[in-house]
Amino acid sequence: MARSSTTNQPPEAGFPLGTSNQGYDELALLMKGGQAALEVGFFSAAVAIIIGALYGAISGLVGGFLDAVLMRIVDVFLSIPFLFIVLIVAVRYGASVLSLSLLIGAFSWLVPARLVRGEVLTLRVRDFVAAARVAGASRTRLIARHLLPNALGVVIVNVTFQVADAILYIAALGFLGFGLQWPNQDWGDLLSNGVTYLQDGYWWQVYPVGACIVLVVMACNLIGDALRDSLDVRLRRR
Repeated sequence: MARSSTTNQPPEAGFPLGTSNQGYDELALLMKGGQAALEVGFFSAAVAIIIGALYGAISGLVGGFLDAVLMRIVDVFLSIPFLFIVLIVAVRYGASVLSLSLLIGAFSWLVPARLVRGEVLTLRVRDFVAAARVAGASRTRLIARHLLPNALGVVIVNVTFQVADAILYIAALGFLGFGLQWPNQDWGDLLSNGVTYLQDGYWWQVYPVGACIVLVVMACNLIGDALRDSLDVRLRRR
């Protein structure tokens, strides 16, 4: 990451987005922060979808009392203030791409679990599931071969929203000063540093990173909407 001999320089030929208060190229910092945000976003989304899809499929297929117990566990986790837990863990054990990804994923599987459960409750009364039961298919086979593949549309769409949410979480943590630490920085760190110097007129340290957060999150949401429209048969018939 190139370092300039001067600090807080406005955009110029050598530095398209200017330099930071420490003399580093803002464009390089922006790209490095974006890499970290996307790594956490995709990794945490994968963790959340895997846990949530399996949990929701089991709950929906089993039904009855066990289904009620599993959903009450989800309700308990939903009542926990997630941001406070992340802050406590980040302060106690430090923040890294891996730790934040696992932590965000461990609290983000709740919504996918509810969505997949709802799909499974609808699918389990279909003829092909009844035929598989008559043929002697086990519950594991029903989930792996029949239920989850048919709920894949909901899972894929939810991945994009999980990535967007994780990026916002990382930005919030970084802005509060509990995100990734040097040499790994995220967009929240850059935004927090830039706000300190905003009254001095150093706009290039705030607006570009803010625009990146908005555009990336919006892109994830638009991709999710497009996937939902393409995967939902009922919407394709319009």
